[in-house]
Amino acid sequence: MLTTEQQAALTSGHDMWHTSAVGDLPSITVTDGPHGVRKQAADAKDLITGEPATCFPPAVALGSSWDPELVHRVGVALGEEARAMGVSVLLGPGINLKRSPLGGRNFEYYAEDPLLTGILAVEWVKGLQSQGVGASLKHFAVNSQETDRMRVSADVDERTLRELYLHAFQRVVEQAQPWTVMCAYNRVNGVYASEHRWLLTEVLRDEWGFEGLVVSDWGAVVDRVAAVAAGLDLTMPGPDEPGDRALVAAVADGSLDPAALETSAARVRALVDKALRHADPDATYDEAAHHALAREAAARSIVLLRNEGGLLPLSTSDTSVAVIGEIANTPRYQGGGSSQITPTRLDDALTEIRTLTSAEVTFAAGYAVDGGEDGALVAEAVEVAAAADVAVVFVGTAHETEGADRAGIDLPAGQLALVERIVAANPRTVVVLSNGAVVRTTPWDRAVPALVEGWLLGQAGGGALADVLFGVVNPSGRLSETIPHRLADHPSHLDFPGEAGHVRYGEGIHVGYRGFDAREQDVAYPFGFGLSYTTFAYGDATASIVDGDVEVRVAVTNTGDRDGREVVQVYAGLPGSKVRRAPRELKGFANVAVAAGATVEVTVRIPRADLAYWDPWLGRWAVEGGEYVLSVGASSRDVRTSVTVAVDGDDTRRPLTAGSTLQEWLDDPKGAEVLMNAWAAATAGGDDTGDGTGGNNQAAAALADPQVFMFLASLPLGRLTSFAGDQFGADAIDALVREANS
Repeated sequence: MLTTEQQAALTSGHDMWHTSAVGDLPSITVTDGPHGVRKQAADAKDLITGEPATCFPPAVALGSSWDPELVHRVGVALGEEARAMGVSVLLGPGINLKRSPLGGRNFEYYAEDPLLTGILAVEWVKGLQSQGVGASLKHFAVNSQETDRMRVSADVDERTLRELYLHAFQRVVEQAQPWTVMCAYNRVNGVYASEHRWLLTEVLRDEWGFEGLVVSDWGAVVDRVAAVAAGLDLTMPGPDEPGDRALVAAVADGSLDPAALETSAARVRALVDKALRHADPDATYDEAAHHALAREAAARSIVLLRNEGGLLPLSTSDTSVAVIGEIANTPRYQGGGSSQITPTRLDDALTEIRTLTSAEVTFAAGYAVDGGEDGALVAEAVEVAAAADVAVVFVGTAHETEGADRAGIDLPAGQLALVERIVAANPRTVVVLSNGAVVRTTPWDRAVPALVEGWLLGQAGGGALADVLFGVVNPSGRLSETIPHRLADHPSHLDFPGEAGHVRYGEGIHVGYRGFDAREQDVAYPFGFGLSYTTFAYGDATASIVDGDVEVRVAVTNTGDRDGREVVQVYAGLPGSKVRRAPRELKGFANVAVAAGATVEVTVRIPRADLAYWDPWLGRWAVEGGEYVLSVGASSRDVRTSVTVAVDGDDTRRPLTAGSTLQEWLDDPKGAEVLMNAWAAATAGGDDTGDGTGGNNQAAAALADPQVFMFLASLPLGRLTSFAGDQFGADAIDALVREANS
């Protein structure tokens, strides 16, 4: 039995990366992820430099793979490396939504959509934990910006919170049970996430059934006593002796329930015990195999945005190539901050291009290593490009990093000028992007025949890009975030990043493509978009109800001469819905390999629960009945076939009250019956009693006039007393409410 002092010590870290050893319980090691194992090197002079580990593609790339099986394999590999390095908990995955393209940590997150995010994250967690290494699902919750990230209050309504920002967390908790969940720095509707009992206990544990430990983000805890009371178990980093003493004092004076501290300490012990059971001091991993997996994952994450005239893939024998851009030689492969990995090796695109082709390959930097403009370098690049059959220009953002949001989405002006000069010198130009979040492509991309979105691809990205450029891999990546024509078009634009310590999520449920589609806003490249070196045709979709879920079937044919992969996307809409909805919401997808000339029957199952919306009046999820339109296609804007399916709804009748409006009473069948009967009784007869009630009868009768009713439709029933007297007095209203809800 631990003393109160020992319990307090156990709930804070020993140092930056270890839990505290207390009594007979040893410490365990936790460390940063999520696209590699960033175990701090023993001789590191900073907090970033880690021991060499495989730098897999960050989530910005993996999200564009739309491939749960591939993400699972990456999770397994990460688990192997973590166990071999003596790490018990890897701090990932990051699953916050990409609310704005300016988000500084967007490169660590999968998508602007919670369903895609959740499905991929489930497999990452399952893969990692299959190796006896715990995940840390982060950052819980509503952590979609870096500006004022330690204090800002994300102010968001409950429906938006439930349907968008909590939904992926709920899916991962319920389907994968991560060993830990990491609370965010920010406040949620005014309350720090680390002290948010509704989030950490009522929702996470009581509703979703989370069984593990809640750990703080590093430095997120403001008040240890309030945090433990809310359901936070482990404060990191440590040691935190003042916080430990505060917990002991709070238990002593009764301001903290002793059971709360006991429970948190028990969860820490349970985590340590689980980690020790899975530890293997003899564990190793295959470094070469993991690099090969990193290359495969990176290639599958690349998105082909344009390919006019079939410029790509390039020939490996008879097409001379001018490689332009220092990024091809000095690759951008990851973002900055806590996830920064020291790679086991690093491939560059220039070397890999030269490896794959026997034709002449020339190179010109075009710009300085730091991205600065240099007239001599530009002139050299133009000369080299003009002399080659094809020019491949590598451009990208200067940096994305934890701790700072981006100022804009444009590429550096010097790089845009370089692209313009190269295209003028050689119309057969391919542009390859390296960026951690979307960049503006309008209008310069119209002059470029081929455009490749290369994201940040990890240590094997150079080889992956070469594989796609030369057709060794047929590109199958699809955008997991919309590329707008300009930043001002984005749904979040006017409410990001907030001011005076608050950021208002004013776009509500219309995040990302939902907002663009709802406003019928033209975009550069829509959510889910991506080209291939082959083409796919869709048959007519069918849909049926199977065990309460919706099952969609469609035949997909590869109509080209290359094997490829298609990402079949199913979006649902409910015309005439009684609640606000986007025209289409992603509800399922399938990543399928289709050989040239072959046809594959694709089945996408949509769980009934995924059709639900959050009803804040009822305080629960509800499926609205009706004729759902299921749009099946290759992006949110590229619908190839549609089918309608009738779905039975849940009982969503809201109890009627004196505060319900006349319109709400009449919209409810029972309420309408009760109210109209009362109305008829009130308006019957005249004033022959001499007590003045005839005037009230006249008022009640006046309310039956359509024009008058239109004026008063929003009037709460209880306010009728002012217009209709005793016939709709307090006692009469109470009787109506009882009858309507009986």
